[in-house]
Amino acid sequence: MTDEPALTHFRDGQPRMVDVSDKRDTAREATAEAWVRLPPEARAALVGGANRKGDPLSVARLAAIAGVKRTSDLVLLCHPLPISGVDVGVTLEEGGVHVTATVRTVGPTGVEMEALTAVTVAALNVYDMLKAASKAIEITDVRLLAKSGGKSGDYRRDAGEG
Repeated sequence: MTDEPALTHFRDGQPRMVDVSDKRDTAREATAEAWVRLPPEARAALVGGANRKGDPLSVARLAAIAGVKRTSDLVLLCHPLPISGVDVGVTLEEGGVHVTATVRTVGPTGVEMEALTAVTVAALNVYDMLKAASKAIEITDVRLLAKSGGKSGDYRRDAGEG
């Protein structure tokens, strides 16, 4: 007998959408982050406002929200969820552009995938808008920071994790 957790998206070796009809609705929240590492020329283009497409940070905020709303279209076994709220942070910091997203719902399943999709889509939009300045931009450290609600309980990433 192993202590490995069951992978609920498979039954008899076949992929499936988990049946959540017996789970009760609870308030759920998840927060994720991503970094967009900028080489000097991309940072200069961002700070200098030389982008004809508009402000990459504003576009990234909107893209994150759109990503949340489309998660079940992109992550094949995710349930479509009624999203109660989304808070997005997109800031230029010494290490590059830091993206955070907190997603909330009241429902039978969590919003971790929505939060992770939000920060990933935001980061991709920053890349797209700055790629003319440098192809060496890197999207890194896409990860879940915290989640609350549901049967599995709360999770908060420790500072020393990953």
